[in-house]
Amino acid sequence: MKITMNNSEVVVTENMTILDAAKLAKVNIPTLCYHPDLEVKANCRVCVVEVEGMSNLQAACLTKVTEGMVIYTNNKRVRETRRIIVELILANHDQTCTTCHSNGVCELQQLTEELNIKENRYDHVLEQEEIMMGNPSVVRDMSKCIKCGRCVQVCNDVQKVGAIYNIGRSTEMRMGPAYDYDLTKVSCTYCGQCINVCPVGAIYEKSDVIDVLNAIEDPTKHVVAQIAPSIRVSVGEMFGLEPGTAVTYKLPTALRKIGFDRVFDTDFTADLTILEEGTELLSRLENNGVLPMLTSCSPGWINYIEQFYPELIPHLSSCKSPQQMFGTLAKTYYAEKIGVEPKNMVVVSFMPCTAKKFEAKREEMYRDGVADVDFALTTRELGEMIKMQGYDLVDLEEEPFDEPFGITTGAGLIFGASGGVMEAALRTVYEVVTGEELENIDLTAVRGLEGVKEAAVMVGDLEVKVAVTNSLKNAKMVLEKIKNGEADYHFIEIMCCPGGCIGGGGQPRPTTNEIRIKRIEGIYTADQKMTLRKSHKNPAVLKLYEDFLEKPNSHKAHELLHTKYFDRKSWK
Repeated sequence: MKITMNNSEVVVTENMTILDAAKLAKVNIPTLCYHPDLEVKANCRVCVVEVEGMSNLQAACLTKVTEGMVIYTNNKRVRETRRIIVELILANHDQTCTTCHSNGVCELQQLTEELNIKENRYDHVLEQEEIMMGNPSVVRDMSKCIKCGRCVQVCNDVQKVGAIYNIGRSTEMRMGPAYDYDLTKVSCTYCGQCINVCPVGAIYEKSDVIDVLNAIEDPTKHVVAQIAPSIRVSVGEMFGLEPGTAVTYKLPTALRKIGFDRVFDTDFTADLTILEEGTELLSRLENNGVLPMLTSCSPGWINYIEQFYPELIPHLSSCKSPQQMFGTLAKTYYAEKIGVEPKNMVVVSFMPCTAKKFEAKREEMYRDGVADVDFALTTRELGEMIKMQGYDLVDLEEEPFDEPFGITTGAGLIFGASGGVMEAALRTVYEVVTGEELENIDLTAVRGLEGVKEAAVMVGDLEVKVAVTNSLKNAKMVLEKIKNGEADYHFIEIMCCPGGCIGGGGQPRPTTNEIRIKRIEGIYTADQKMTLRKSHKNPAVLKLYEDFLEKPNSHKAHELLHTKYFDRKSWK
């Protein structure tokens, strides 16, 4: 059907909103509470437009087009209304923009510029609040909250965790945990999805950048870095590159210039995880173990099952995450090789995930009082650190990762996308069981953003049934099936964040489904280019077993690479 927008005719389709129609017509309508992956709320009214025949201005994000509708997106009435709305928001907002964690990516900041607001007609009536930072992962600064409701939506609708709600009424309404508790006292998984959707700086990760730089400058410390799979196709966004652009071998260059003694690849311990986890699965299949077996490499997911479904913990693989496996090996195997005391080694992880900060601080992730991983930094913190030290990632030359943890495979790389762990596991399990080469190693049935994906693969005489899910909302559906005896699977991959690690709470902002898809494409493109694409073909991993671990699931491997999980339902 046809509508008229700003005196120009536009052909649109039924059920399209005015905002969608404007995008089609290349007309920018500013938004603030709107997010493309969340249900429309029309809370902020920043997107109001005038429609002929309607006395009130209409929210473009919510109002559907009709045949012959005449719309004005930026006349005097609309412009003045938008300015009033934004000025009122600013009047009750902490405007310390230059020192804000969202400076440069703040949507309110960008909106103020778009609307050419240079001064505010309203008095600044902000009551400064204490910044809440009582946990290792997520910081809340309610002085910057604009009450858009996105964090509440993602926590309750996308993740189904319910750690954050609307509290209070009218002008006293705010976003936060029940009774305005700190996140440590409620069932928060520290997934960080609230950070990804926050348009301002009201929620952000606890930064460890300065502590890491101080450790680098300490001559008594040997500082090593590990870089997670998904980061190589996302951190480039902070330097103006398209989502999905691989900067794999620029990262070792950047970190060496910053001063790290060694730069390793977490893909190595992702490969190691496959051998440990795959062997564990085969053992369960052969010895009537607890099935289906659930993956254990996503710390937000581990926090979820411990707090919401502790009765299903026996289904979890006992494997540590690749981050923690790396930390353990760095402070045992690697420390012995180079003659450094574990207490003098600092392991820094660069992860797409805020829950990794919490994971690194878990009591069981320490050996003799020494943490396996000292600092876990997000992708955002990595980009900030590179910029702080005066480098532009785009301009840097490419250099290889350091050995012995620098030789990796495509199987380890695809851990960064939902379905990657399952695909990597099946590439190995099939060949270990059958002794035959798997002809088609691209298991496309488990890829993508779909909530729950299923597949069946013949491994010898056994049809192995698998499932893959991402986001805790979908994890809940799968866990309920297990509880009810309806889960006819052998192995299930669960990732906490939508899209897996490429959509982690520590990834560059914005992170939308459109951007997630581009990052996933980048992951699989890089996998296709790898010389080695199966974990059990990694020569460095095989050498590690030969020299140090003996074999997958050996006593030593269990001591170093496996762990236990706990009922934390009543822990809060």
